[in-house]
Amino acid sequence: MSIPKEPRQLMINLMYLVLTALLALNVSAEVMNAFFSLDKGMKSSAAIVENNNNALMTGINKQADAYKKPENEKYRNNAQQALTVSNDFITYIENIRKNLFEKAGGPNPKNPEQPKDIRNKDLTTRMFVNEGLGKEIETKLMETRAKLLELADNNETVKAALPLDVEKLPAGTTAKNWSEFKFKQMPVAAIFPILGKIQSDAKNSATAVLNYCAEKVGGVDIKFDEFEPVISAPKGYIIAGDKYEADVFLSARSSTANNISINVDGNSLPVEGGKAHYVTGTSSTGTKTYKVNISVKNPLTGEVKPYSAEFSYEVGQRSCSVQLDKMNVFYIGVDNPITVSAAGVSSNDLKVSATGVTLNNDGKSHFIVRATAPGEATITLSAAGTTLGSFKYRVKRIPDPVPLLGAKHKSKAMPNGEFKAQGGIAGVLENFDFDAKCDIVGFEVTYLPKRQDPVTKQNGGARWGSDVQDMINKAKPGDAYFFDDIKSKCPGDAVPRNIGGLAFKIR
Repeated sequence: MSIPKEPRQLMINLMYLVLTALLALNVSAEVMNAFFSLDKGMKSSAAIVENNNNALMTGINKQADAYKKPENEKYRNNAQQALTVSNDFITYIENIRKNLFEKAGGPNPKNPEQPKDIRNKDLTTRMFVNEGLGKEIETKLMETRAKLLELADNNETVKAALPLDVEKLPAGTTAKNWSEFKFKQMPVAAIFPILGKIQSDAKNSATAVLNYCAEKVGGVDIKFDEFEPVISAPKGYIIAGDKYEADVFLSARSSTANNISINVDGNSLPVEGGKAHYVTGTSSTGTKTYKVNISVKNPLTGEVKPYSAEFSYEVGQRSCSVQLDKMNVFYIGVDNPITVSAAGVSSNDLKVSATGVTLNNDGKSHFIVRATAPGEATITLSAAGTTLGSFKYRVKRIPDPVPLLGAKHKSKAMPNGEFKAQGGIAGVLENFDFDAKCDIVGFEVTYLPKRQDPVTKQNGGARWGSDVQDMINKAKPGDAYFFDDIKSKCPGDAVPRNIGGLAFKIR
């Protein structure tokens, strides 16, 4: 292409070239980000595989415990070793990832999950090809594969399903070996998903071995051969005229079980999802009993065994109750409202007393409980000189508040301007139903300027003192602030309590 002589046309051509270069840079940035998105996705998938492996191992342990024989113990140990071998290799690769992250400049201030030098190809070529790290990975990969296959008796089916392997070089490649093919002239951003894929292959390879071991100890699905009749009733003491209800099922039941028959007092009950629902009427007071018979076909042996148990419940007249309006405990330093009742007894005749706490009447049937020391409290209801019932409750101090910067910020990176706008530390009672406020009485602040020595000050109260305010005003990107030994005093506290610390990185 000839260079135009006219200045205006020359300017237009130069602008076009600049625009083209900028577009290329944008595409490059998108590609770099895509590598990290891919790596993040593989981490999420690996977590799912990890949960699956743990579930498989739990099943193998249960089956080996239920059927104790040398072969089952062997494959239980093989399964556990497979997890160890896989995890050791994954840890080895993870250390390489961390080392590469640091050598690539460490966290990017704009995106701490990515290193600064994500396009560097010389670094990866030097580490993995020239310095032999790629060859080391290849060797350890093949060693790990061989160990896993040995734990699966070198089974050909497992061997074919094992994803952890060194693939053959494709035809036409100029790479001399696997290390060059995988890592030579690859940008730093591309190496992370490559290493993540190797880690994922290790987890999936462990899954293949665990599946093999699970089949050897009796199958993946756990089949129980010990059963016990169990009931689950909403209440064991009911009022005359009401109906008694209970779920009747086997402990260690399976929701897909179709080998169970259940009857109560000779009457067969429909079984759905491994359990039956029993309903009967009540007309008189006293203790009632019923007999449950369950027949189970053992899924492992085919043998049918009967199981029987007798259960009882009591039918009585209505009684009194104490209802805590907010929580199931009394808290020190706050008003704890309760409501009391006794069927057939007028609220004017109902007497309420307490030990371990104090009571204040807040209207008919409503009281305010105040507590001063942790332990146990008893609320007793009586009428006409007769005790109707006593109820015991725990007495606890208010839970620790959560330290927050400016009442809403937890430890994290924070923009410079937003950080300077905060006025102090707050102690917030999260998910606490009572009207209570905990005051911050003091804390220690450490200011760590970027590449400088730390400075520590003590602060009294929740808001910044003048010395601490001066340190806050100096905040700039790259600095760090640590708020330690944060002390708070809640209602009912004799002395302040330490509620932890906070840390912020300025960006």
